[in-house]
Amino acid sequence: MGTSLQSSSCAIIVTYNPDITALLELVGQLSKETDFIIVDNGTAGISSIAESINVYKQCRKIIRLEKNEGLAKALNVGINWSLRQSYEFVFLFDQDSSLCDLFVKRMIRAYGDVTRRAEADVAAVGPRIINPQTMRQTSFKLFNRLIFRSDVKFTESTSHYFADFLITSGTLLCLSNLKYIGGMKESYFIDNVDLEWCFRAKSKGYELVGTDDAILYHAIGERSSNPFVRAGIIAQHSPQRSYFSSRNRVHLYGMNYSPTGWKYRDIIRFIIKTIWLLITSPDRKEYCKNIFLGIKDAKLLV
Repeated sequence: MGTSLQSSSCAIIVTYNPDITALLELVGQLSKETDFIIVDNGTAGISSIAESINVYKQCRKIIRLEKNEGLAKALNVGINWSLRQSYEFVFLFDQDSSLCDLFVKRMIRAYGDVTRRAEADVAAVGPRIINPQTMRQTSFKLFNRLIFRSDVKFTESTSHYFADFLITSGTLLCLSNLKYIGGMKESYFIDNVDLEWCFRAKSKGYELVGTDDAILYHAIGERSSNPFVRAGIIAQHSPQRSYFSSRNRVHLYGMNYSPTGWKYRDIIRFIIKTIWLLITSPDRKEYCKNIFLGIKDAKLLV
């Protein structure tokens, strides 16, 4: 697959009260290789930010949602716009990610490589994620394996890997597959949106592939002295975010397309994280309220 397909790609950047410096760095990198749009979730000062972004010719549109509709809804708005414009690929981005050189070219080349090798249709390709705060890289996981679960080489490849899950930011989606897989689950609002979509895609027979050919620098969660966070076992978010992460993961436990191996491991991880927060966090009351409310509300999700 030739790199001329860069002209058939569009990057979707979802923003909400962004760090303007980080955002401008990201759009500056993307503008060298691909069209992009911004979907903003109700940022109060978006008009002044838009002035700085509209100078880039590759900026095709800034879509302004009146309020914070959540990550999943914003992604779907961008995906649906890209479908109407007849793009072949979209790249999904958080507002605070940073890219290696020639990121788009490398990702599209990786997609072409894996589609030639794959036995099933490839729904998405994800870059290697490196946390810029710790320089720790995230491995590509297969959840239903007991051993040798990380970075399992893709068929006859030295730089691509089988995956059951790809982090939203940086992921390339082939839009033609979405009519079979569907879009992002909007009721999830923010957390585990990528997990649910990936599990659904895999359950429908599609492949997910991670690659070392492109690198995205992205910090997951917030800084913490928690040894489990520093080791990359769990991510830490605010008490308010813990409501969504708790609610959505409990809902995912009940989905028949969620991998059994992930359910067992995540339940253990969830228990450890909850106990740690309730024992050590100065915000333990807020965490307790939000976590248990999220667990209770999981049954209300559709």
